[in-house]
Amino acid sequence: MSREQFWAEVAITLAVFILLHGHTSLATVPNISIDEAALLALRSHISSHPNNILPSNWSSSTPICTWIGITCSSCHHRVTALDISSMQLHGTIPPHLGNLSFLISLDISDNTFHGGFPEELAHLRRLKLINVTSNNFSGAIPSFFSLLPNLRFVYLSSNQFLGKIPTSFSNLTKLEVLRIQRNFLDGEIPREIGDLRYLTVLDLQYNQLTGSIPPSIFNITTVQVIALTGNNLTGKLPRTI
Repeated sequence: MSREQFWAEVAITLAVFILLHGHTSLATVPNISIDEAALLALRSHISSHPNNILPSNWSSSTPICTWIGITCSSCHHRVTALDISSMQLHGTIPPHLGNLSFLISLDISDNTFHGGFPEELAHLRRLKLINVTSNNFSGAIPSFFSLLPNLRFVYLSSNQFLGKIPTSFSNLTKLEVLRIQRNFLDGEIPREIGDLRYLTVLDLQYNQLTGSIPPSIFNITTVQVIALTGNNLTGKLPRTI
């Protein structure tokens, strides 16, 4: 190979590298910008910040992955965890939060968020944990939870949820922990809960549940805790417990 051919190949290789690198960079910018826009929308839906943490820290002038309560993946440089628990925040959840497509963990517990969950949260297909314990969420438990295939830990306790326990919870085949105690749920415990073969904790205490306890729940081999105190349940417990 002549010197001219050698340098020509080097030039072509460098050009291809720059082209690919430039394409990757351009593709990354809009993605992290979408995450930033979603979080800024959340900030704007919070009407009370007693400690002024988010208004002073969540700013477009600083990198999103350095914001308080935010964890990003080192691989994709996307938001994977949102933890703003116990910050005395008061507000609602905007639909924009459903754009955090790489989110794995969502923890907004111990605040005073209210209203319901926007259906756009069904887009969080990677979500494994949702913790909204000790807020003022109301209405029915969203059926779209069943569309989140990786959900393993669901904490909905100490809110104002009404209505029935969704039978569609049985679609969460990886679910390990379901805590929805201290709400205003009524009706019977769905027998489909017994199909959750990886369930370890089922806590339904202090609701208004009625009827008998489905025997299928006691056939879950992985279960360690079944808490049903403070309801209006009837019938007998299996002798094999």
